[in-house]
Amino acid sequence: MGFIAFLILGIIAGAIAKALLPGEQGGGWFATMILGVVGAILGGWLGSLIFNVGLQDFWSIKTWLLAIVGSVIVLVVYGAITGKKKS
Repeated sequence: MGFIAFLILGIIAGAIAKALLPGEQGGGWFATMILGVVGAILGGWLGSLIFNVGLQDFWSIKTWLLAIVGSVIVLVVYGAITGKKKS
């Protein structure tokens, strides 16, 4: 997967993660993209470690699920560290 495709995956996965979690998450599109990229990296690492599936193909449902789950994990950890309360 190319660099631009990975950034697109990151911003969409980060936006979906923010939509899935209740409460108010701050940050604009750049913070969402960073969240999604870090989440995709985490999800890809966990997927390759646990399920032997990585982030190979942009159009694969496995890639998207790993990126979204990783982004949700990153968002939960970020909220716990910053002390953001759920509304």
